[in-house]
Amino acid sequence: MLLTSTDAGQIALELLMADWNISEENREWFTIFNSRLIGESWYTVELGVEGFPDRWFLQVYDNGVCDPNYTFISPVHGSEGFTDFVNVPDIVAEVLVCERNAR
Repeated sequence: MLLTSTDAGQIALELLMADWNISEENREWFTIFNSRLIGESWYTVELGVEGFPDRWFLQVYDNGVCDPNYTFISPVHGSEGFTDFVNVPDIVAEVLVCERNAR
């Protein structure tokens, strides 16, 4: 299987959606911002929610396996709660707040 950066992005997105049990109708909120080949054997994929500074970074290997241990980075602290979420589905807001609190 020859993996492309697009494939790697989709694999990473699927892992994150499964990890958070995100329904099909809420997946559109999540965006693949970057997917790039690192060396010869794996991709780094940057995911996020459009309009928010939060980012997930996942590694996808050239065999199609996604490392379940991802990195989450946000300049927003979890203690700020749900203050920056307007017109965002509850599950998307909950995921971001949980990730912000966990770091």
